[in-house]
Amino acid sequence: MIEFCGIYAPYIKDYIEFKRSLGYCFSMEYLFKDFDSFTLEQECSTVGLTKELCDLWGTRRPNETEVNCYKRINDIRNFSIYLNSLGYKSYVSVHNAKHQSTFVPYIFTKAEIQKFFYACDSLPITGYSVITQTLPAVFRLIYGCGLRVNEALFLKCDDVNLEEQYIVIRKTKNDCDRILPFTDSVADALKKYMQYRKQLQFTSEYFFVKKDGDQCSSDSVYRWFRRILYHAGISHGGKGKGPRVHDLRHSFSVHTLAAMAENGLDLYYSLPIISKYLGHNSLEATDKYVRLTANMYPGILNKMNSICSYVFPEVNNYETE
Repeated sequence: MIEFCGIYAPYIKDYIEFKRSLGYCFSMEYLFKDFDSFTLEQECSTVGLTKELCDLWGTRRPNETEVNCYKRINDIRNFSIYLNSLGYKSYVSVHNAKHQSTFVPYIFTKAEIQKFFYACDSLPITGYSVITQTLPAVFRLIYGCGLRVNEALFLKCDDVNLEEQYIVIRKTKNDCDRILPFTDSVADALKKYMQYRKQLQFTSEYFFVKKDGDQCSSDSVYRWFRRILYHAGISHGGKGKGPRVHDLRHSFSVHTLAAMAENGLDLYYSLPIISKYLGHNSLEATDKYVRLTANMYPGILNKMNSICSYVFPEVNNYETE
């Protein structure tokens, strides 16, 4: 657990919890630890970011990439908006810094998905038995419903209906609730997990838990994800390269869109469906999956190409969390 010491310490902690509760895979503790140290160095004594402080924070550092500088500026800009919402006058730059990302998500093939889940189901039951019993359900739910990782980990028991096979995602990234049905295979994995969970001697409101009853952490899920990739024979490109857990969500989107196209569903109908299912607040946010799907399944989506070229502008900024 990272400790924050400056005047913003309680606000940083609350902000991180707030972002996670909205479904963000918010793993910015180290950035905020850096910012916390920065405010100590600047001897900040009152709550509320000034323009001078933000400009100094946003100065590009030696050997720092443009992407990292952009993220630092944008994350603190959003934190400043949060402080304003609490009633503290805090400087917010007029324009949200923009970076045209060159990042392209990793899309698993169907064969890789099969290998991944075979490796996941084959994890040995050892001292890590709770997590190895939990992961098959977590990853099937993420892939089967196209969830963000924290949308899965923040599910509460009351949000999961195993009999009618749906989950409720509450007040997430775009501040909207979603009711998502899931398939029989996902239901089987969740029911198997629940049989194991009922044997544990604790009570918790969270659906996915550790052996002590606490909520599963995204860090633990990420570590095991890398192990499963290795056992499945799926290479990892290294830090920042992927595949990442979030690429299961991207893969769900592409595979689902391809299946809709193969079944003859028109793009005008399929895109709004996927957009609502994913929790996007605009069709433009979903359009990128059309292009990814066209690359992977050209035979299926050739008939869509003429539509795609003018329905939406070119979109390259892929969701990364």
